[in-house]
Amino acid sequence: MADREVPDDRTLVAEILAGESEKFAQLVNRYEKRIINYVYRITRRYEEAHDLSQEIFVKVYMALDRYDPKYQFSTWIFRIAQNTAIDVVRKKVPVEEPLTKPDYTEGGERDREIAADVVSPYRAFANKQMSAAIERSIENLPEDYRELIELRHFGELSYEEIATMKHMPLGTVKNKLFRARNILKDELGEFMEPV
Repeated sequence: MADREVPDDRTLVAEILAGESEKFAQLVNRYEKRIINYVYRITRRYEEAHDLSQEIFVKVYMALDRYDPKYQFSTWIFRIAQNTAIDVVRKKVPVEEPLTKPDYTEGGERDREIAADVVSPYRAFANKQMSAAIERSIENLPEDYRELIELRHFGELSYEEIATMKHMPLGTVKNKLFRARNILKDELGEFMEPV
């Protein structure tokens, strides 16, 4: 049985534009998780990231004829994702949420969840602390550094794709990411394991 070669993004786009619209599902499958993850980093709401990703793919499909194949498709789709997510965040009115959620059922009994995987309470607490510290450290980065970290590590874009998307020289992208990582490493020093 011969392996079928997986078409690249540009080929898929050309085939979709030529009338094979069912192939759009391949693009969705290829980018969906990365888009949701990236949008979540901007909106901070998991459900909203899922809803927005669907909206983003509709926008991508409707604008597919405007995609310029001399550029990376990933750069183009992440620019649409970024613009869509930022528009939503700008329009959003702050919503007050309680600091704690009630954990009682309708009958007044305490409702408790038991984790399926056995993780020691200490490890769970340490993981939670580290996640919170990483979130805070990323939020405290200068905006241009934070955006590059999110594109690289949460959007999983290559350095070249980021350079194209942000209209920056490749060396500048690498330099800023290097500086951002050093800032994060300094701030997260207490969580780093000794070598």
